[in-house]
Amino acid sequence: MKKMLVIAVASLLASQAFAADPIKDRKEAFKQYKPVVGQMGKMVKGETPYNKDEFAKLATQLEELSQKPWQYFPAGSTAGKTDAKPEIWSKPAEWKQAIDKHKAATAQLKQVALGGDLAAIKKQFGATQQTCKACHDAFRKD
Repeated sequence: MKKMLVIAVASLLASQAFAADPIKDRKEAFKQYKPVVGQMGKMVKGETPYNKDEFAKLATQLEELSQKPWQYFPAGSTAGKTDAKPEIWSKPAEWKQAIDKHKAATAQLKQVALGGDLAAIKKQFGATQQTCKACHDAFRKD
């Protein structure tokens, strides 16, 4: 009976592993960034009216999104169509540092946004975007 349970659990885990597509999943996670950052950028640039509550809501969403994509970069997930550079796996300390900087910047943006000071928000929004750019420059193919 115990052996059957072990086999059933192993089969379930194996089927989930084969069904998972980390490249698709990480692309989907990053795709969620675009509308959020786009709306924030429009407010920061003055293309749409700045709304403190809406910006804070978007900053909260961005901070939540910043936690998601990294789980979808398991070793060996470079096969197929991907813009990920091999440095993600060959330089794991640098990769983790870039992720940590991005997470910290989005958390700080959320805090600044809750304060409502547009000048401070603009500064932190720019700093947050720089973490995106730095990671793309180092770990993403053009």
